[in-house]
Amino acid sequence: PLITVIIAGLDQRYGWSGEVTFWQQLTALLFFLAAGLLGAWAMAANRFFSATVRIQNDREHIVAKGGPYRVIRHPGYLAGMISILATPVMLESLTALIPALLIAAIYIIRTALEDSFLEKNLPGYQDYQSKVQYRLFPGIW
Repeated sequence: PLITVIIAGLDQRYGWSGEVTFWQQLTALLFFLAAGLLGAWAMAANRFFSATVRIQNDREHIVAKGGPYRVIRHPGYLAGMISILATPVMLESLTALIPALLIAAIYIIRTALEDSFLEKNLPGYQDYQSKVQYRLFPGIW
């Protein structure tokens, strides 16, 4: 998101946060790339993947159960969160982690709202929830 990049730029100019090492940047880059792959896999596995939450009745919407959806219910959001959190480190700005963490929190709230919406409106989603118990983090939550 733009606010993260702006704060990272201001941090570079005014030196608000400490130094980020090359290895930290490289690790963040690897996480960023892995998140891109996870996001692409989620889109490929879910033909109903969309930026807005809606039931696509015109396309005979069903629950996506393949690919990363076998392990977690919201792999696209996990990919987004990883990308958002890796970006400040890649840009050498620990200060920019503050808005990144806030945006990640919004993603977590959005998954709860989306789960609630899909429970009520998508046939088979409650059964899917009972089989795939983790919303974002396998083995944790």
